[in-house]
Amino acid sequence: MLEERTIKKSVLFLSICLFSFASVFARTSYTSEAQEMINDPGWTLIWSDEFDSKELDTGKWRFDLGNRNGWGNAELQYYTEGENLAIEDGILVLEARREDIEEGNRLFNYTSTRMKTEGKFSVQYGRIEARIKFPYGKGLWPAFWMLGDNFRYVGWPLCGEIDIVEFLGHDRWTVYGTVHGPDFSGSKGISGRYRLNQTELPSFTEDFYTFGVIWNEDEIIWYVNESIYHRVRRETVENRGNLWVFDRDFFIILNLAVGGFWPGYPDFDTPFPARMYVDYVRVYQLER
Repeated sequence: MLEERTIKKSVLFLSICLFSFASVFARTSYTSEAQEMINDPGWTLIWSDEFDSKELDTGKWRFDLGNRNGWGNAELQYYTEGENLAIEDGILVLEARREDIEEGNRLFNYTSTRMKTEGKFSVQYGRIEARIKFPYGKGLWPAFWMLGDNFRYVGWPLCGEIDIVEFLGHDRWTVYGTVHGPDFSGSKGISGRYRLNQTELPSFTEDFYTFGVIWNEDEIIWYVNESIYHRVRRETVENRGNLWVFDRDFFIILNLAVGGFWPGYPDFDTPFPARMYVDYVRVYQLER
């Protein structure tokens, strides 16, 4: 009996070792393959904003305005038409403030900025990235993301949403990458998380990091400073019986939200004004 139990334990241990080795091998292969895609010399810059001018290039960007019933997330901010935006030494600054603004018979206690390339630039597939430093504070919710350019015709989530990076202001060390579509929207979005090593690196609120996706007809890959952390394949989505809606043009959005279901809400310790800094936004496509 003892010998039989020992044999079973040995088999179980061997199985665990083999599984662990296979998992590490798969992860290494997956990372290696994706790393080659990031470093592919065929990437060609097709659109960018380096924010080198004194004013925002309105040939590239426009603004979303107001509160729009909390933007579907119970957000608190009122988006202004450029009043909460500045360019300082080649850096775009989106600023959230604790200030009152009235619209109709409603009073809002925070203002901020949401800017987008809708109607000015959209892209189908490529490498889309930005170099950003985020603000710290409970209830702050900055993001760099994309929506399908059929948004106004089919609505959300049928248009598709690619969240290149989202940051929750109370956690200096973690960012998220997510896709939303029909039957996998909101809290059902397919999400990945990237967490910094706190002992070796500055936080996302202390330094700039590059956040991006590689997107093609078969998959979307997320990275931070060229470190891969999330991958969503068309095959996986369709095998779940869901639609892959990431096969058309998408436009780019930058915003700094205040409050909402996911980040929670500011408290008395949340510092205002809060600033999201963007060094550049760049879009590449592969040329052979």
